Amino acid sequence: MSSAKQRTLEYMEQEWGGYVERFMRFPKEEQAKRIQETGYESFRDLLAHILAWWEEGMGIIRAIAGDRKYERRKYDFDIFNAEAVARYRSWDDAEFMAHFEKTRQKMAADLGSMQEAVFENRRARAWLQAVIHHHAREHLVTLSQFLVIDLLENEWATYIEDFNRLDEEKKREFLSGQGFDSLHDLLAHIIGWWEEGARVISGIMDSPAFTWETRDTDLFNAELIKKYSTWTDEDLFNHYENVRLAMIELVAELPEDAFLNKDIEGWLRDDVVEHYDEHPIPAG
Repeated sequence: MSSAKQRTLEYMEQEWGGYVERFMRFPKEEQAKRIQETGYESFRDLLAHILAWWEEGMGIIRAIAGDRKYERRKYDFDIFNAEAVARYRSWDDAEFMAHFEKTRQKMAADLGSMQEAVFENRRARAWLQAVIHHHAREHLVTLSQFLVIDLLENEWATYIEDFNRLDEEKKREFLSGQGFDSLHDLLAHIIGWWEEGARVISGIMDSPAFTWETRDTDLFNAELIKKYSTWTDEDLFNHYENVRLAMIELVAELPEDAFLNKDIEGWLRDDVVEHYDEHPIPAG
């Protein structure tokens, strides 16, 4: 697992560095469909939103790194986001895209020059998580191999440990909110969908003619809980880890163009990325 600093730099270079290029590989009609799903009128408006939060967050992070005071603001997110789009509306496309890339490079350079302690600062960490890490998942218009592996190697790697850090009351609240009776049942659900996704992805890679049956979600979830109900916690936890590592290996071996396949992209997006945000372990 990377240090907080190294992981952030990898996001800036690998996730955000390829964000625009990956999106532009799609046909125009697919681009339009994906942008419509984000609620923005154009890809450029989405980038303006991302850019504005980068600039806002980096102002605070640079102040923390320099041990300077900074303004603690309360944000009206709708107003801030609207102003972000309006701010760049008069810029021509080439000028705007150059500014976006220049800002990304400057952020990466500045973050690279900061001490590791900055990345452990509670407020700096919150901003980095929001505008660099979580924003990549929130505005997932194009899935990268990096993002899938990163989540499997980080959030999913510490999932059981993070749950066990919670006190008993918070454990009960979390499981109740997730609709599961136990961590055992929740992990059975996660494991089962990973295994199903891996089966489908492997089938697609082996044969373009591969087909699969669409699962009834509620029925499949019930089947998974029943399937693993006789397993001990120790055996299930070990199996979770083995399946997680197998998923990393599977994704790492996929060729780059596999992520242009809508079915492969969809399974990985749903099973690994969005699934984590559906079942996030709360802070202890």
